[in-house]
Amino acid sequence: MSYKKEGIIFFGTPEFAVPTLEALYQKNEKILLVITQKDKPKGRGQKLQPPAVKSFALAKNLKFLQPDKIRDENFISMLKALRPEFAIVVAYGKILPKEILEIPRYGCINLHASLLPKYRGAAPIQRALIAGENITGVTTMLIDEGLDTGPILLRKEVLIEEEDNAETLSQKLSLIGADLVLETVDKVRKGLVLPTPQTGQATYAPPLKKEEGRINWNLSAREIFNLIRGTYPWPCAYSFLKRERIKILKAQPLEGNYKAGYILKAKDELIVGTGAGLLKIIMIQPEGKRVMTAKEFACGRKINEGLDYFC
Repeated sequence: MSYKKEGIIFFGTPEFAVPTLEALYQKNEKILLVITQKDKPKGRGQKLQPPAVKSFALAKNLKFLQPDKIRDENFISMLKALRPEFAIVVAYGKILPKEILEIPRYGCINLHASLLPKYRGAAPIQRALIAGENITGVTTMLIDEGLDTGPILLRKEVLIEEEDNAETLSQKLSLIGADLVLETVDKVRKGLVLPTPQTGQATYAPPLKKEEGRINWNLSAREIFNLIRGTYPWPCAYSFLKRERIKILKAQPLEGNYKAGYILKAKDELIVGTGAGLLKIIMIQPEGKRVMTAKEFACGRKINEGLDYFC
């Protein structure tokens, strides 16, 4: 049996949302409207840059809007007039009011980058990495008025690899999530999936703050390694060496012991002591400089092994 595709409104903003929008487009879903956030200034020149979803919509000639206020009565009336079958929400960045949630025939379906109810909130990928999780996943859910509290439709587990950071894991989950959204839409239409209330202990993933990237060298090498993975590419883990602010972009935990923060080796490799274990630094970026290997960094500076330290 074929099902009439009556139309979808898509809410999304960053690169993470693009694979889902593209999957819906490639599946010939009727995309009535794309809603995304305003262009924002970026870079040294602070030039306005469009969000990734807007760029995709422009490339595919999809109708889009960047409303100032999603609670505006005229905006809500316009959405009602579209009579959408679904609203699909992927990292839009704003909480939808009840008036919008009630518009689509099948409700508003959100793709969330965790296995709910774990890591509700804005930074589930980063927080899962920082916490040292080995497994995460993606969840489709019906949005209610809470913060990622709505009933679950489908979930898929994803293994976190040792080499994953927030950037690579986000890319992986965005692709897997796009497929899960297609499956969810298909099964909802056919009545093959029913919303299931969330169960288990809820945890929360608030947005990262820049200062959270500062390394506490009294933590274990594994904990610092997880912080580096979870804060890349923003805000990035950092520390100070001789008052110079240094971003540490990639590292590897090693067995062994040395004084926390002190540099054990700084010639062929850069190895630092921690509260438990050693940390081998691989990629680094001094403030105002290019990204470089730790070896390049060490060669360009006089570092006294056993005396100099990160703080």
